[in-house]
Amino acid sequence: MADLSLIVLAEAASEAAEPSALGMTPPMWVAFSMLVLIIVMLVLKVPALLTKGLDSSIAEIRKQLDEAKALRADAEALKAQYATRIANAEKDVAAMMAHAKTEADAIIAKAESDTTDVIARREKMAADRIEAAERGAIAELRGKAAEAATGAARSLIASQYGADADKAQVDSAISAI
Repeated sequence: MADLSLIVLAEAASEAAEPSALGMTPPMWVAFSMLVLIIVMLVLKVPALLTKGLDSSIAEIRKQLDEAKALRADAEALKAQYATRIANAEKDVAAMMAHAKTEADAIIAKAESDTTDVIARREKMAADRIEAAERGAIAELRGKAAEAATGAARSLIASQYGADADKAQVDSAISAI
């Protein structure tokens, strides 16, 4: 029991040793000051200001998110547009290549045809020149033959016919009339 009385005395001493002011203990002062602080904050509308600040921050973040979504949508639209352009450009390139190949084949065919025509024309021109040269040679040969025949006939007539023979032929021609 002696130990128990010591514990009771120690508790009585600890209760007596606790400070107090205006009849309030330190934990009561802390609670009172917290209550005053909360009341002052409510009177000055600090929670409303905090809420307003947080709401404005939230609104700004939402605005930035909306802008980011709009930018993303624009970027996706541009991506789709450029993908379409690329696909169209690839189709155009393929069409141009096909058209160019067709034109090249047509040009080659035309060149071959033109070459064949030019060769045929030149062969015809050469044949015409050869034929003209042959005709000229034949005509020249005929002319020379005619000249030679004329010359031979002259010399034959001159050697075989004289004035007397001419007179006899003229007389026979007159009498035949």
